[in-house]
Amino acid sequence: MPAIAFDNSYARELPQHATPWQPAVPRAPSLLYWNAPLAASLGLEASAVATETLAAWFSGAELPEGAEPVAQAYAGHQFGGFSPSLGDGRALLLGEVIDRAGQRRDLAFKGSGRTPFSRRGDGKAAVGPMLRELIIGEALHALGIPTTRALAVVATGEEVYRDTTLPGAVLTRVAASHIRVGTFQYFAARGELEQLKALADYTIARHYPAAAAAANPYLALLQGVCTAQARLIAQWMHAGFIHGVMNTDNMTLSGESIDFGPCAFMDGYNPDTVFSSIDSQGRYAYGNQPWIAQWNLARLAEALLPLIAPDDPASAVPAATEVLEGFAGQYLQQWRELGYRKLGLPAHDGPGLLEDWLALLAAQAADHTLAWRYLAAAAAGDGSRLAAQFADPQPLADWLGQWRAQLAASGATPQQTAAALCAANPLYIPRNHLVEEALAAASERGDMAPALQLLAVLAEPFTERDGLARYTQPAPAALMADYRTFCGT
Repeated sequence: MPAIAFDNSYARELPQHATPWQPAVPRAPSLLYWNAPLAASLGLEASAVATETLAAWFSGAELPEGAEPVAQAYAGHQFGGFSPSLGDGRALLLGEVIDRAGQRRDLAFKGSGRTPFSRRGDGKAAVGPMLRELIIGEALHALGIPTTRALAVVATGEEVYRDTTLPGAVLTRVAASHIRVGTFQYFAARGELEQLKALADYTIARHYPAAAAAANPYLALLQGVCTAQARLIAQWMHAGFIHGVMNTDNMTLSGESIDFGPCAFMDGYNPDTVFSSIDSQGRYAYGNQPWIAQWNLARLAEALLPLIAPDDPASAVPAATEVLEGFAGQYLQQWRELGYRKLGLPAHDGPGLLEDWLALLAAQAADHTLAWRYLAAAAAGDGSRLAAQFADPQPLADWLGQWRAQLAASGATPQQTAAALCAANPLYIPRNHLVEEALAAASERGDMAPALQLLAVLAEPFTERDGLARYTQPAPAALMADYRTFCGT
């Protein structure tokens, strides 16, 4: 395996935005997981590299040549309260590589020890939370949702201390970049306008190059980020995904999902669903995610005002507000287009059917994933599995009558519709009880088999396969009654 061709443009072009730092050297690194397909897409052919070498490179024991690790600076609104200095408290950006598609990708550690931004934290991570990040990222990727992904998870041979003693691990994350809304807030809050401009110019060049030619590049940057986030959140909502901690430091400028702490997928459809143990007020409930995204984008807009109108930032408020107000329309358009595709209908057909369908799911707490999936069989003439998701079948029968009339008007055959619905509606998601089962096996017994099997199932979420029925079923009601997820910090 040749040396990784690191470029390190962030560290080189924005030296005031990060602090050079070295990871803690783990006691006895061992490779728990290596994402060979992702590595290949990055141009990292590891087939001839010893497992021990991979474990050393991707744990901090022996950094690959060319890596220039830095801890990135950022601020953020956390549950609505502003923290002016957060930064990478347990993460390090190793550098960037150009992948086989010609795209620049970050490689970064998570859980590699204390940094200057750690405050009172130990900078370490446990096996369980790092495997959760791996599983959720790979699930989102397979669903076609933009996301950061895990290249490697390495056990450190050390213990970390949370509520109990846990085995430690380091995750290597791949991202389009780690530039966050909070990165802009960090420099805006300090009035460091030269650094703010440098960050914006770098972000435009890396993610929104067309904005450079706009009449106002920084307003165009805001518009580009709003568009990317509208698409992302619409995809989250249709997947039943709940991020759990949508702080501004957890929203990327690239439009990728990032930082999977207390995240989870919903079973029974309920817009008020909250899993995070730290979200006691339900700020980041499933149904709030689109409007929290808009709130976060407003914080980005505030940070960009001095660039949009340098001579009089206040004069930029109307233009920025217009962009922000357009987010709701963009989101709803994306949400409806995706929703009608999941119903097997052209976007202009079936007025009200999508909203009525979700109201029906909510009224009877039907399983979100299975109800959507079983529409395929219902389109082909067998509604039994779908009906089994509803305690009262009559409202479903009424809705199905309207839906089938719209399907007939679309001109597609029942078989064509069923195939399209299977391609649009997944059967396999990371069911919470199966995720917990996999994490417990790895953490408590060092058994990676359940996690690897779960990853194999999730890699093909739309393809039904024999012998995998248990991966389709929602968690037992007794578990979900008081189910909570945790950040792992």
